[in-house]
Order: sequence, then C-alpha cells, then structure tokens
Amino acid sequence: MASSKLTFTSKLPNAKTTIFTTVGNLARKNNAVDLSQGFPNFEVDQKLRELVTDAMENGHNQYASMQGYYGLREVISEKIEAIHNKLYNPETEITVTVGATQAIFTAITAFVNIGDEVIVFKPAYDCYEPAIELNGGTPICVQLDANGYKVDWKVFKNKITKKTRMVIINTPHNPSGRIFSKDDMLRLQEILRPTNCIIISDEVYEHIIFDENEHYSASRFEDLSQRSFVCASFGKTFHVTGWKIGYCAAPADLMQEFRKTHQFAVFCVDHPVQRSMAAYLVNEENYFGLPLFYQKKRDLFIEGLKDTRFKLKPSDGTYFQLLDYTDITEETDEDFAKRLIVDYKLASIPISSFNVGNRQDGVLRFCFAKKNETLEEALDILRTL
Repeated sequence: MASSKLTFTSKLPNAKTTIFTTVGNLARKNNAVDLSQGFPNFEVDQKLRELVTDAMENGHNQYASMQGYYGLREVISEKIEAIHNKLYNPETEITVTVGATQAIFTAITAFVNIGDEVIVFKPAYDCYEPAIELNGGTPICVQLDANGYKVDWKVFKNKITKKTRMVIINTPHNPSGRIFSKDDMLRLQEILRPTNCIIISDEVYEHIIFDENEHYSASRFEDLSQRSFVCASFGKTFHVTGWKIGYCAAPADLMQEFRKTHQFAVFCVDHPVQRSMAAYLVNEENYFGLPLFYQKKRDLFIEGLKDTRFKLKPSDGTYFQLLDYTDITEETDEDFAKRLIVDYKLASIPISSFNVGNRQDGVLRFCFAKKNETLEEALDILRTL
C-alpha cells in the first residue's frame, strides 16, 4: 500500500517505544514470568465487581457530570480530610479523571506554555516529559542519587529560574519505592514559597506503604496544598488498572482551569465505575488494609532472596522492589534484563532509561503485586543466578 505524501513535523521527534512495551512484548514472546509492569495478576474484589454490576443494572449507564459523580467526589473529600486533615470542596476542588495519567496530562496542558520549564525528579515515570514537550515546555531534570534515591535540595533550588512554571513530584516513588519524608516536603515547601510554581504531586501509591511508614501528601502542608494538583489512582489502589479511574484535588482557582481542559479531553469518566467506587470507599478497610496486604507480598519476595547475591533495601512503598545485581554481572541493566527474559524466562524493568543520561545504577525493578505462586516461581529463577 502506498504511503501518505503528507508532510508534517512530529511534536515528539525523540519519542521511542516505551521500555514497558519493549519488555512486555519480549516477555510474551519468551513466555516469561512477568514481574515487569505494574499491574496485579490476582482477581478484583468480588464486592467491587458486584457494585459495578449493580450500578449498570440500576441505570447509571449514561454520561456522568463532567467533574465526576458528586457522591464519589464527596467521599474522596471525606477520605482526604480524615487522613491528611485537609478539606477539599467536592463541588469545586475535586475532579474524577481517567486515571492519574490523564490528571497529570491535563494539569500540564492547562498551565504549561511554550518556553516554560518544568522540574522533574529522575528516575521518573515516563508520562511526565512527553506531556511537557507536547505543550511546548522544557523538562528540567533533577537526578536522584543512586544510594537511596534521595533529593539533593540544593541542586533542586539551583534549577529554579524565572521560567519555572511547575514541579512534578512522585511519592511513594516509582521506581525506587522511596517515600518523601516530612522533612523532604517541608524543604520543598520552603524552597517554593517565594515562587509562582505549581506542583503536580503524583500520589498513585498513596495507600501502599510499609513498615509503619507514613505517606506525606502535598495536601497536608498549607503552602504546598495551595499550589498543588494531587493526583491519585483507584486503578492502582484497588487492583483495577484496566478500569482507568482516578482523581485530582486542587484549590478551586487551579481546578477551574484544569476543568477547562478536562472537559474537552474526556468530558467525563465511566459512570457505573464511579458509582461503584463511591460505595466501595465507604468501607475504610478497603484501603486501610492495603499496607499489610502488600507488605506480606513484599516480605515474601525479599525473604526469598536472602541467600542470593542480590542486594536490596526493602521498598518503603509502592508495589515495586529494586534489586542490585552488581555482584552477579557487570552488564548494563537493559542487557541483563533482556538476558533474564530470554535465558531465564523472567521479566523485570531496567530503570536506566528513566535516569538522566541513562545512568547505570546496576538495579532492576520487580513488581510484587502478583499471586504468591507467581512470586515463588520468580524466586526459584532468581535463586539460580
């Protein structure tokens, strides 16, 4: 078939196939145990599925309101206030979104203009920078250190210029599993206080935290909350990543601009799923029980590695664990990850592509949001290395 003769200029000329797609395709081709991408392989709570069915059978099959079903926004507001002591008005300050990625993209689109700079902490989830570039902005990267993935706040402060429009943070942090501490959030607040910077706080793993650690949402801090879009994901929280539903909370003046873009991007989110989430969130145990649920899986995974040559620091949050393989091989993370898939039938994610300049940290990311038998199968492979 003849190719088009149309000419055009790509808005993302340097964009490549994501590492998630590359690894996923290779894993399927080699029938590998897949601990790469961040989605569970166990079943959704039967109660939640019943609630969606009930919503459909009760006729909630047409458009929801653009901002999201009010009953869901109301219970989200109550949840945030109970946990973080911050009250968001469900009418003007909370919007239901097609997952956190859409919330992040919408916030960037609403506020980033040509020539603006957006600070991104690396390694970073790969949706941030393309969205910045599509809107004519420039990503300004701050590399986290390789020993604990901590922020050098002096470096961060020096990156701020008159062009800085926005800062994107992610806590609990993917891929490192690190949680921004209270001190981190206070340092961020003090540095940004005299600026006109907006924050996107990606908090999709807000309820998946371990070892009695605490999640410090941007919503907890007075000045941060006044400049922040807090983005969250029910897909991550409740093991339904394919449902693509999340939410965004922000001050009314910021949210007004957000909704201007949101209404023309998606208009609204799946109505029966919103109804089911509103009913499901009423039982607090459905999210307060998650830390123990996932910590058991994390502990199973790291306990199974205690006699191997892998080195690790237990993840503080998320459902990812980094493994340092430098006592096993000097290969790059991409080469080692590929060899693990092809020769050993186990898939993980190399994180160098998320670092500045593809920095090699000698670690791979493994997702432990899997059935215990899947984790045991993976451990049997890892113990042979």
